[in-house]
Order: sequence, then C-alpha cells, then structure tokens
Amino acid sequence: MERKANSIKMIIFFFVIFLVLFIAVTGRFLYIQAKGEVNDVSLENWAADQRKVSYPLKAERGKIYDNAGVMLAYDRPVFRIYAVVDSSYSQYKDETLHVDNPKETANKLAKYLDIDAKEVEEKLTKVLKKNEDLSEDERQFQIEFGSKGKNISQTTKNEIDKENIPGIYFMEDSTRYYPNGTFASHIIGFARPDEKTKENKITGIVGMEKVKNEILEGKDGHLSFERDKFNKKPLNSKEIISEPEDGNDIYLTIDQKIQTLLEDVLSDVVEIYEPERITATIMNPKTGEVIAMSNRPSYNPNQPDEVDNWYNDVISTPVEPGSTVKMFTWAAAIESGVYDGTETFESGSYQIDDKGRAINDHNQGRGWGKITYDEGFRRSSNVATAKLVWEKLTPDTYMKYLKAFDFDKKTEIDLPSENKGKIMFNYPIEKVTTGFGQGSTMTPIQQLKAATAIANNGKMMKPYVIKKIINPSTEEVVEENKPSTVSEPISKETANHVLKLLGDVVNGEGGTGKSFQINDYSVAGKTGTAQIPDPEGGYLKGKENYLFSFLGMAPKNNPELMMHVSVTQPKLTDTQVGSDVTSLIFTRVMSNSLKYLNIEPDKTNEGEIEAIAMPKVLDEKTKDVEKKLKQLNIHYKLIGDGDKIIASTVSESTELLRNNTVMLITSQPTMPDLTGWSKREVLELGQILDIPIEAKGDGFVTKQNIKVSEKITKQTKLKIELSKPF
Repeated sequence: MERKANSIKMIIFFFVIFLVLFIAVTGRFLYIQAKGEVNDVSLENWAADQRKVSYPLKAERGKIYDNAGVMLAYDRPVFRIYAVVDSSYSQYKDETLHVDNPKETANKLAKYLDIDAKEVEEKLTKVLKKNEDLSEDERQFQIEFGSKGKNISQTTKNEIDKENIPGIYFMEDSTRYYPNGTFASHIIGFARPDEKTKENKITGIVGMEKVKNEILEGKDGHLSFERDKFNKKPLNSKEIISEPEDGNDIYLTIDQKIQTLLEDVLSDVVEIYEPERITATIMNPKTGEVIAMSNRPSYNPNQPDEVDNWYNDVISTPVEPGSTVKMFTWAAAIESGVYDGTETFESGSYQIDDKGRAINDHNQGRGWGKITYDEGFRRSSNVATAKLVWEKLTPDTYMKYLKAFDFDKKTEIDLPSENKGKIMFNYPIEKVTTGFGQGSTMTPIQQLKAATAIANNGKMMKPYVIKKIINPSTEEVVEENKPSTVSEPISKETANHVLKLLGDVVNGEGGTGKSFQINDYSVAGKTGTAQIPDPEGGYLKGKENYLFSFLGMAPKNNPELMMHVSVTQPKLTDTQVGSDVTSLIFTRVMSNSLKYLNIEPDKTNEGEIEAIAMPKVLDEKTKDVEKKLKQLNIHYKLIGDGDKIIASTVSESTELLRNNTVMLITSQPTMPDLTGWSKREVLELGQILDIPIEAKGDGFVTKQNIKVSEKITKQTKLKIELSKPF
C-alpha cells in the first residue's frame, strides 16, 4: 500500500510539472500571437526581412580623359569563370547543367585559359567524388580557377561559350583599363579590384586614381524586394530601388598626342643609351598646365604587378640640378640691379677665402681668359656664378631670391607624393655652389614653376594637371582649375633680359646649348651637368656618371611651350657627350609639339623673323585698334562688334612675329565662324572668354554648335568638331 501511495504521488508530481510547463508554453504562444513580438523583435518585420532579397547596383567608376576628351582610363567588363560540381543542379532537367566529364571539360578550357588541363581535371574529379558521399546540403556547389580564371575578355568568353561545356558558367566583373599602356603612368596611376571587399570594388592604388579615388569611385546603389516561399518574386513585392551614383570624370591638361610622342622618344633613348633614369615634362608657361610628363623607368598600368619605379621623379625626387639653376642666379642679379653683362672677370678658377676650396670652370679650371658676364652665362661659367653670388648679390640677397622663386617649398601641384628640395646654405662654400646647382637640391617641377616667371613676363604660375572634374550624369562642372599667378619674383624687363641670355646659350658664340636648336623655331634655354653623390662620400667619377639636363622654351621671344629633361648616367661612346642624349629628346619632342599645336614659326632660312612690340589695345576704340594693327602688319581676329576692346590674347609690349595672330574681344562679343581654326586657337578663345570648350577630333574646325554672330555669355558652352585635311 505504501509503494502504491508513493507511485500516485510521483504521478501527481509529474502531472503538476507538465501542467505548469503546458500552461507556460501555451501562455507564451498566446502572448506571442496576441503581441506579435519575441524579445522586443517584431515577428512581422523579422519575416519580412527573411523574405527580402537585395542585390547591389554597382556604380561605374569615373573615366579619366586628356585635355581634348580622349579617354585614358575606364572600366572594362571582364568575366570570372566557375564550374558547377553539384549533380543535383541537373536533377529533373532535360540537359546536364553540372560538370559530368572532368577530362573533357579541362581539355576544352585549357585551349582558351592559361591553365594546366591535368591539374584542373584532378581537381574536378576529386570534388565530384567527394560530393557522391555527401548529403545534398553538404555538397560543394561550385569551384573557381583562381587568378587564371579571372579577367577573361568578352572575346574569350564567347569562344568558350561556343564549346557548350556542361557546368561552365561566368560571372561579370569589371577591371580598370588603360588603352594607351605605358602612358603618363606616374600621373594617372592605376586602380584594381580590392579583393578584401565582398564586391571586389575597384580602388585606386597610386597616382590620380588614388588621390582622387573618392571622386572617381561613385556610390553603389541596390535593388531589394520580397520573395515568396518558392523563392519567386510576387506581383506585390515591395520593390525598393536605390539608384547608383556613377563616379565623376576627370579631364587632365595632358595632351594625348604630345604625351604619346614623348613616351615614344623616351623609349628610344632607353634602348639606345640605357640610362639609369629619365625625367621629361612639357608645360605651357603662360598657364602652368602640364601638357606631358613622363619618367623612366615607367610601367604599364594594365600590368600592375610589374612596376619597376613607383615614384614620379619629376615631383617626388629632389636632385642636385646643375647649371640650369644659373638662369635664376642671373635673374636675381639683374633684378637687384647689380648686373653688368659687359663687365669682365678672369675665368678659370676662383676662391672666396683662404679656407674654402677653389671653384673651377667646367673645362678643368682652364677657363677662357678674361670674359664678360654675358659670355660667362653662355659658356656656363661656375666662376662667373660664384662671383655674382659672393661679390655682387651677396649670399643674403641671393637667398631672398631663392625663396622668391619658391625653391624652399613645394609647388602644390595636384599630384600625390610631391617632395621639395633642400637649400644648403650653412657654410660659405654651400652658398656659392647653390648658385650653380651643386649641394642644394630641387625637383624638376620646382624648376619649371620658377622658369614660368622668365617665360611669362615675370609672373610665376602654379603648375597643375587637372583641367576639370565633371559629373557625367548632369554634365555639371564640379571643379575646374584655371591659371593661377603665384607671385612675381622678377619684373617683365628682367624676364626679357634673361630670355635673351638664354637665347644666346643656344644660338650665341661659345654657347653650351647649340645642339638644342630646332628648325623653324628659336629656342631659349640652359644646359645642366650635375655631379652624382657617391654613397661612400664625394661625387662619382667618370664621363657617364652625371645627371645631364636642359630647361628650354620656344619660341624664344614669346614662349608657348617649356620643357625640362634630365637623363642620369647614360651609356656613352668615346665621341658622345651627355647633351647628345638630352638634345635628342628635347629637339624631337619640342619641334613636333610646336608644329602639332600650330604655333607660328619664328625662324626662316635667313634667321629669326623680326619681332614687333604689341601696342596698347585695352579700353581703346575698336576702329583705332584695327587701324593701328594694320599699320604694324599684325594679324588679328576680332570677336564681336562692340566699339571698345575689352580683352586681348597678347598683352601690351609683348614681342610678336609678323605672322602671329592676336585675338581681340570687343565689348559685345559674338561667336565667330570657327571653320578652319586650329584646336589651339579655339581653346585660347575659350580661355579668354571664360567659356567651356568641348572638342572632338583633331586638326581644324569643321563644325560648331553655336551659330555665327550669336551673342556669347557666361552660360555659353561651345562644342566643336575637328578633322585633319587630306
């Protein structure tokens, strides 16, 4: 009886526990049903999230163009291949949708991809056999082929599709493509898919692609909707679309034709002379626009794994520049009023005091006897330079001019990783050697910026490579660079004086730059031969162990283009000199660039064409100006029919050639007939009118979107088409 009573108690105990649990669970279900929440989470919202599917809508990365709209970088569609290895994918289908013959699949793929057929066959066979022993949920669904199965072109994809290989499929990707290959690579840089991100988003690694990555990359959108239990999209799917915002397009100041010419010439020089390094830059000295820039070693941005030189040496690598700096030393002496070019001095060797080492001229200190300072400049005399700095200017005054030319700071060019040189000015000997480019360091872009003051009537321009940034969807100009005068370290008179001296270096008796003369155009410039520091102390010895350079501009009296080129340690024969290499680059590139830009020649077989000073035209009556220019035989183009001249492409007193053309803007500017105009002339017109120009093609204007005589306003946007004459 006692055992029976205990059993009844146990039954009652467990019944009570069961009843309590049943009431708790039932109460919980009733609560959830009534409240619709679990742990403060709405079941309705949770279910909606489970039914929702979302797909990214990728933004297109912005394109990079040259100054005339030639595409330099863009996203190109590519494909990634994968193989479905789950046999259940073909279940209940009329055709085989998975890989069922590994050997045949591997052999067919090997015809189009750089893969080992046997290795792929073994990989496919291994996964297929492993899947046979696994449940449907555990099976591996697909495999990929690593880097060799990525970046497949549309053409290759089409060829593989024709093979009808069961189980082989493609996913579309994008890659960044540079149609010109090794072309302004250190400016443009490169971008590639970032494998750390789920979407393999293309990201800038170096150059413009990196520094403007946020502007170029845009913002991805997405598409989301609810699906039913069969994974289908119902009619009422609550679809939400967030449109992607494509990246902005960047237009550079680079000219594709001139840049291509420069790249080809540098490649030729590398093949012939095998130098350690080359830098070359072409600039418009009136605006600061960089028209072409390149370095060697360089790289092809389509092959980013084969980069030999990451640095844009033009802006990132300060070096001892050599005698090109003498143009600024002479400019300082002339501007400060202490220069007399006819004064003579004893060349050869000079010592500033008993303690310092002697300064020798470059012909082993022999010199040329007693010569004038003008001749000293032509012959690139170190003694003349030292005497100017130490005796005429004084080092303190010279330092003020070095700073006035901004040699103590970066140029702030819109490119990444710029470095500035260092002015060595602690000891007396350093103060003197800085005057002829030894000891102190600077970058080529620092020299080019300073030289704009000499080429541009004393106005020093800020260098830049970004012309404008445009929203491709709205065509709105998001950002635009315009010529910017940094300062005026020297006067117009000093600039013209230095230009004449630079012209004598190339054309005068005993000038060191005779090999830099070009047909049809006069050249002004300065050669440089800089010693290379030896890591173990002192400087390297030997004929080839120098940095040879030239900074020149043309035409001499009114420079339209300026170029700096440097070549480090070229291999020379017994009869060759360093200037043979630098002049080869300068003459070929400068001559062809001037002709391509339709810049009027200023030389004939008899010599330079006579120059004419531009008279005062601003705020003058149109009729009076026309009469004046006709008397001087100056060609001009009149823009509009206003009674007063409000702007001119040539400033007063600038020396012109008789065959130069001046553009004059009247107080009522109207659109002229541009038929037959060169691209350069139209761009010049757009600059002075401050209106955007969109050019298509090369050569001369054949079409324009603005009618002739239509009024020009700030809202005017000019589009032109050009073609080359046959």
